Amino acid sequence: MKTILSSKRHHYLARVGIFLVTVALIVGMVGCTPVTPITYDLTIASTAGGSVTPGVGTHTYNDGEVVTLVATPASGHRFVNWTGDVGTIGNVNAATTIITIHGDYSITANFEYTPMVSAGGYHTVGRKSDSTVVATGWNDNGQCNVTGWTGIVQVSAGWMHTVGLKFDGTVVATGYNYHGECNVGNWTGIMQVSAGNGYTIGLKSDGTVVAVGTNSSGECNVDNWTGITQVAAGTGHTIGLKSDGTVVAVGDNSSGQCNVIGWTGIVQIAVGNYHTVGRKADGTMVAVGMNDSGQCNLNGWTGIVQVSGGGYFTVGLKAGGTPVAVGTNSSGQCNVGTWTGIAQVSAGGLHTVALKADGTVVAVGDNSFGQRNVSVWDLN
Repeated sequence: MKTILSSKRHHYLARVGIFLVTVALIVGMVGCTPVTPITYDLTIASTAGGSVTPGVGTHTYNDGEVVTLVATPASGHRFVNWTGDVGTIGNVNAATTIITIHGDYSITANFEYTPMVSAGGYHTVGRKSDSTVVATGWNDNGQCNVTGWTGIVQVSAGWMHTVGLKFDGTVVATGYNYHGECNVGNWTGIMQVSAGNGYTIGLKSDGTVVAVGTNSSGECNVDNWTGITQVAAGTGHTIGLKSDGTVVAVGDNSSGQCNVIGWTGIVQIAVGNYHTVGRKADGTMVAVGMNDSGQCNLNGWTGIVQVSGGGYFTVGLKAGGTPVAVGTNSSGQCNVGTWTGIAQVSAGGLHTVALKADGTVVAVGDNSFGQRNVSVWDLN
């Protein structure tokens, strides 16, 4: 009797064991079933004036994924902010930031034109953030007749004329045109302009260069230049910065202003009447040409982020927003030592103009034609 009961008990336990194993296998199989992740759409748009990463359009990401956003302004523009569904964006005012995905979001990268100033011989030009242009100073030849200009990404004030680069790569000009320096109406594909004394230089997007105007010293002989990333027109000589950081020059070399062979590591060039300046990547400077007023005495300059050449003087902007100047100071054009919060400087014939970070403008030097009447300007 006990044997029979024991056998039945063992049989029962075996059946229970099989059942439990079966349940465990079923549970295990259910546990291995892949779970479909939750995804959301991120739709990115951009205003004119820049590009975005990961790109304009709709992108799909997993819930909780952190996406890096990068807004890259085009030439003559600056990033403003991100708008839209920005609740999970790290910093809406930063060009490079992150967004954490927890839903379907639509965001926009906003760009605007960068304000800038340009000092000419006896006039001053300003480009506003809305792409319009203002001017003050000597206007006998119409060099200040810029009312109505729109879509301008860069301006350059020459000795007696003004040139503006439009966002579509075309160019406009006004002022003295005796030498044809304003005959730029057929230019296309231009990415930078520079107005000199009686001539105009244009840099094309393919790295070649065009020129119109006086060529008495060969300053317009730039047809064979290639690989150029920046141009600067002076008084009778033209400088070009190449993509490899070297510099080329043509035109008047009576003061050695074209002796730039051997320069390397240059990231910005500037010219005065008869001198040439180069800014290196480490913020130091090199200069050649006329130095009778000390306009080339830049050996001690460090931390320079931007430079401009004037009549017989040179102005530099330091990383902290303070400017420095050397050269002739006959009209007080070098009296910039008390300026702070400066975003850009421009040296003219006998005056210096600076754009402040808040969009206002300051100036020192000669004001015989009202070229310093910029205190009411707000270029933002």
